[in-house]
Amino acid sequence: MRILMIVLFLLYFTINSYAQVLNPKIKKSSLRFTIDSILNHQVDEDMIPGAVIQIKQGNKILYRKAYGFAQKYDYQQQLLARPEKMSLRHLFDLASLTKVIATTSAIMILVDRGVIKLDNPINEYLPGFDSMDKKTITVRHLLTHTSGLTEWYPMYYRADNKQKTYKLIESLPLKYPVGAERHYSDLGFVLLGQIVEEVTRLPFEVFLQKALFGPLHMNKTGFNPLKNKKNKKIAATSHGNPYEKRMVYDSTLGFTVKEIDPASWNGWRTYTLKGEVNDGNAWYANRGISGAAGLFSSAKDLQKLLDQLMGKSKYPRIISKKTINTFLTRDSFDNGLGWMMDPANSFIKNGPEGSYGHTGFTGTCISVIPSHDISIILLVNRQNKGLLSTGNYYNVSPLRQRLVEVVLNLLN
Repeated sequence: MRILMIVLFLLYFTINSYAQVLNPKIKKSSLRFTIDSILNHQVDEDMIPGAVIQIKQGNKILYRKAYGFAQKYDYQQQLLARPEKMSLRHLFDLASLTKVIATTSAIMILVDRGVIKLDNPINEYLPGFDSMDKKTITVRHLLTHTSGLTEWYPMYYRADNKQKTYKLIESLPLKYPVGAERHYSDLGFVLLGQIVEEVTRLPFEVFLQKALFGPLHMNKTGFNPLKNKKNKKIAATSHGNPYEKRMVYDSTLGFTVKEIDPASWNGWRTYTLKGEVNDGNAWYANRGISGAAGLFSSAKDLQKLLDQLMGKSKYPRIISKKTINTFLTRDSFDNGLGWMMDPANSFIKNGPEGSYGHTGFTGTCISVIPSHDISIILLVNRQNKGLLSTGNYYNVSPLRQRLVEVVLNLLN
C-alpha cells in the first residue's frame, strides 16, 4: 500500500509539473484560436474589410496576424474584382491615434527637456491666447480636453493652411468653462501641434522625425505617406468624406455651425481615400499634417513606441520614467494626459488600474494593461465598407472590448 501511494504521488507530481510546463503553450494556442475565430467572423460576415492585430506580453510577441483585405470596395461601394489582401506591412490612417502617438509624445519629450511646462498658460507659447476668456488655458488643459474649446469645427470652410487654421481657432469663442469639464476636442490637439512648432522652431513633422520616429526606428511612420514612393501598401479608408459631410449638413448630429452655410464650400473628395488622411480638417485645412490627425503607421512601428512607454524598448530611452508616470496618472476626469484611462472606455473596459490607450475614427485602437505587461494593437479599416443604412460606420467598440476581455481572461 505504501509503495502504491508513493507511486501515485510521483505520478501526480509528474503530470502536474508537465501540465504547468505546457500551460503557457496551451494558453497561447487558445488565444490564437479565439482571436482567429472572432476576427475571421468579422471579415467573413463582411462587418469589416480587414484588420491587423498584434499582442505583446513582456518581451514576447504572443500573436500578430493580418485578416481580410486592405481594400475591398471601390468608390461606389461595389466589391472590387480583385480586392487587395491585408498584410502586416500595410500602413493605416491612425486618425486620432495621432493625438497620442505623435502629439502627446512630442509634448512629453519637450516637458522632459524643460522647454514646456504643463501648467503654464498656453499664451506663453501662443500669444494670441491672452484674451480674457482664454488666458487661463494651460498645456495641461489641452492634453486633458478641459480647455473649454469646442469639440469640432469644419475649419476648411474658413482656412486652407495651418497658419489660417491656428488664427481661426484663436478667434473662436470658448464653448465651456476652462478646466471645469472634459469635452474631447480636436482643436486642442491642433494647438498642441502648433505649440511644438513654436517652441522648437521646426515644422511639426520634422521635429517628430528628429526627436521620436528616427530614434525609435519607426521608419514607416509619418504624414502624407504617398510622398514616399516606398510606401506601396496602405489600407484604404473612406469613399470621400460622407460622414463628415453629414456633420456639416445634418443638424441632428449636433456639429453644425450657425455662421457657416454648408453649401458655401464644396471641396469634398470624390474618390476612395488611400494614403490621404480621412480627417477633413487635417486634409483640407492643414494639407495632411495636424496634431489631431494625419499620422500613418504600422503595427510593428506602433509597438516601438509602446515598448518605450512600457520600459521594454531596445532603443535608448527618449522619454523619462518620471514624465511617463506623470502622463499616465489618472486625473479627476479618470484620464491621463493625452492618453485615455477611463475604464468605462470600450478598449479597456473594466481593465485593471493603470490601463490606458486610445482609439481612432478610422477603426484603429491601442490598449495597454501595465499590470499584466500586455499591449494590444488593433488596426481596422472599417470605413472602406462605406456608411451603413443608418448613416454611420460600423461600430467596432464591441469588437475592441471583446478582444481585450479574451486576452485578459486567457493570460491571467
